[in-house]
Amino acid sequence: MGRPVSDQLGVAIIGCGLIGHKRAKALGGARLVVCADIAQDRAERLAATVPGCKAVTDWRVAVNDPAVSVVMVATLHDTLAEITRGAIEAGKHVLVEKPAARHPSELAGLIDLAAAKGVLVRVGFNHCYHRALQKAHDIVTSGALGPLMFIRARYGHGGRVGYDKEWRADPKRSGGGELIDQGPHLIDLSRWFLGDFTEVDGYAATMFWQMPVDDNGFLLLKTASKQVAFLHASCTEWKNTFSFEIYGRDGKLDINGLGGSYGLERLTYYKMLPEMGPPETTAWEFPMADNSWDVEFAEFRDDIRLNRQPSAGLRDAVEALTIIDKIYRTSGYDHDA
Repeated sequence: MGRPVSDQLGVAIIGCGLIGHKRAKALGGARLVVCADIAQDRAERLAATVPGCKAVTDWRVAVNDPAVSVVMVATLHDTLAEITRGAIEAGKHVLVEKPAARHPSELAGLIDLAAAKGVLVRVGFNHCYHRALQKAHDIVTSGALGPLMFIRARYGHGGRVGYDKEWRADPKRSGGGELIDQGPHLIDLSRWFLGDFTEVDGYAATMFWQMPVDDNGFLLLKTASKQVAFLHASCTEWKNTFSFEIYGRDGKLDINGLGGSYGLERLTYYKMLPEMGPPETTAWEFPMADNSWDVEFAEFRDDIRLNRQPSAGLRDAVEALTIIDKIYRTSGYDHDA
């Protein structure tokens, strides 16, 4: 059996950088009790935001704290799987940031281990909780688009001076480049709308940055019924871009922007008319602050309360990583640790 669920969950955050701070601000009714980071000052800065929160440098101390029920893992890619395993073994529920590991092999046995320990594991695919994508999913599931045919999506940024010297450019720490960075979100969103992919093709390349990992990843994925996802993840985009288009036989949805530097979050619905020609067009804009982190963790709190498997779990991470691993291997990248 897993840990009993109290009215207020005690949370440990492992990795106190930008994402750790985002997670700390989105805890809702849970309480941050311990922060862990290999840099003591980072752990102390985050812990200082909550009275009584402890700061440690050893993640093992955090996951074994008896006041902790949920462990949030927001470290570099090379320790995501190790810490997740340690937290599961300690009998704690886990929210681990995508991609959850560098290779699918690092997640081997974790699904069974979590079941044996009676704990739940959610993977941080927060993009599906953006307002535009939530509304798009409602429209698709209503049947308004008719049978889906394909998805065309782009996600990318332009890097920054020195990007090729940062940890993401080191395959031992990152497991790869842009395809394992923003690519998992595109794959997960596509699976959310189309289901599992049975055919995988694509190409990863280093076109601009002088680094041993890819800066562009191109994917052509097919379901068993030949629905297609055509995806491009890039860190040579120059202008931060998020574009996700869903095509059905009766219409199209166009999601653009994620807020902030990615631009105003907008959803446009193009409804095909019986006479075809120019479609009936409806648009929604979402200028408010991104609440996807809050909504995602609120759902995880409900998962724990209801003992319900999370909608984005370890299997979803394995599926995304398996696709990425195949593209890396066929493109000539050796990203094994």
